[in-house]
Amino acid sequence: MNIHEHQAKEILKEFGAPISNGVVITSIKEIPQKIKKLKSKEFVLKAQIHAGGRGKGGGVKFCNTYEKALESAKNILGMNLITHQTGEEGKIVNQILITEALNIKKEFYFALMFDRSKNADVFIVSTEGGVDIEEVAEKTPDKIVKAWVKEDMYPLSKAIDTIVDSLGLSSFDEAKEIFRKIFECYTESDCNLLEINPL
Repeated sequence: MNIHEHQAKEILKEFGAPISNGVVITSIKEIPQKIKKLKSKEFVLKAQIHAGGRGKGGGVKFCNTYEKALESAKNILGMNLITHQTGEEGKIVNQILITEALNIKKEFYFALMFDRSKNADVFIVSTEGGVDIEEVAEKTPDKIVKAWVKEDMYPLSKAIDTIVDSLGLSSFDEAKEIFRKIFECYTESDCNLLEINPL
């Protein structure tokens, strides 16, 4: 089952992972009331379709005023969004996630999935977040780090230490606990893939 970004964020939040606040709109009329729930004057609008590459297709916009957010929402809602994952037919945008804009210092790539070759779960991380991970894997594979998790063989604590160190987050006290919560979300939710890009 594929779920939208806003649904995935709610699930992560249930497990204690820190998530930026956001609201979902399906109509322009909803914006004035719903946007009041966000404690920000700057916003990020994200088309909610089951496909990656939304930013390159025009489905993700940073807006530094309410007026720009309203204008962007009018352009995105109802558009036929074409990305490398939708194919030429594209997908119609029926809902938009509007989040508070955050002051971002660094973006990372993060994924959790099952590795059949080792019969173990694997963390896949990179310091190159916010871009196509396939491109990173092809051009700079050394920037992708993997750490496996399997009871008795690959301890979770060791895997988390590996990814925290590789991302340069050792001085960030909460990093290990955040990754532990995300792993708990992955296992308890019976995910095939948990991907956050950018983290």
